[in-house]
Amino acid sequence: DGREKFDALFADIKKATDHVHVEYYAFFPDRIGTAFLEVLTKKAKEGVEIRLIYDPWGAKGSSDAFFAPLIEAGGQVTAFITSRDLIRKTRLNYHLHRKIVVIDGQIGWTGGFNVGDQYLGEFERFGYWRDTHARFVGTASFSLQEIFLKDWNASVRKKGNQLNYEDRYFVIPEGEVGDVAIQVVSDGPENKVDILKSAFVKMLLAAQDKVWIQTPYLIPDDTMISALLIAAQSGVDVRIMIPSMPDHPFIYRATQYYSNLLHQYGIKIYQYQKDGKGFLHAKTLVMDDIICSVGSTNQDIRSYSLNFEVSAFIYDEETTLEMQRIFERDMKDCFLLTDEIIAKQSRWLRFKQNFSRLLSPIL
Repeated sequence: DGREKFDALFADIKKATDHVHVEYYAFFPDRIGTAFLEVLTKKAKEGVEIRLIYDPWGAKGSSDAFFAPLIEAGGQVTAFITSRDLIRKTRLNYHLHRKIVVIDGQIGWTGGFNVGDQYLGEFERFGYWRDTHARFVGTASFSLQEIFLKDWNASVRKKGNQLNYEDRYFVIPEGEVGDVAIQVVSDGPENKVDILKSAFVKMLLAAQDKVWIQTPYLIPDDTMISALLIAAQSGVDVRIMIPSMPDHPFIYRATQYYSNLLHQYGIKIYQYQKDGKGFLHAKTLVMDDIICSVGSTNQDIRSYSLNFEVSAFIYDEETTLEMQRIFERDMKDCFLLTDEIIAKQSRWLRFKQNFSRLLSPIL
């Protein structure tokens, strides 16, 4: 729930004593965006180091004037490097899609929520906004910090604003650290191999019982389709949960195309619509009862190869079972795709699905 997420995040930020590092794809200048900026500005006035990275493509409307109060209070703000020299450096198709907050080098946040009122369920068009975000306390936050530092140093224009690796950015908190094994993985177009997609493929091929996926966008490439089908044909219970309404028309029609295709091979497709309306934006995966993942990575070609993403893989039975229970609760707000539903889809809808599928590599 968006309100719960931001209330808890703001509570953490208000306790910061050294630094707060923030990185989001979308940071809108609306009510929650303004409230977030006010929390950061107040901490900057208290002497806490505040740094913020955003992607102008996702944060439409967020201008220099919007961030000015934070900068005047001593905070630092930079657009992600891909927003500079778009044409000459061929960066137009690459976007920062990560969502990261690191507080005092010991608390980390990552997941699917961006910063905007729609993520609080305040847009009538979407209804309730269902997403998943995670809070890490301890050394798992170190990897998020590393990712932020690299992104910051690549994005700032002045070398004097770059950050060195300091002990205060990597602090083991006292008393609150658990023993859950978490592997934080970042990926982006700078890598020659699609690291996160490869992790999902391996989980599908290693599964013996189940693989349950939540994703707002289902536009897999051939490798991922093969892995999904191999798992399903091996007797693995493969379920995929998607929204029942679009936020981007072409993307949703392509998602419908692949949903219909995967349904034909025995994969269960659940379409989310809480109280008849609602948008699913969570990016999670549950494998058997031993591994789960949460992060910013969608199951689409853009997330596999074009976006800068981050996902956490959690090797813990208790957490995985909790993620499984969350999936099962969400199923109560879904309907299952059937042959009858597909048969009722009009020719015009089928045309839009097939046309959007042609655009899959760039959606």
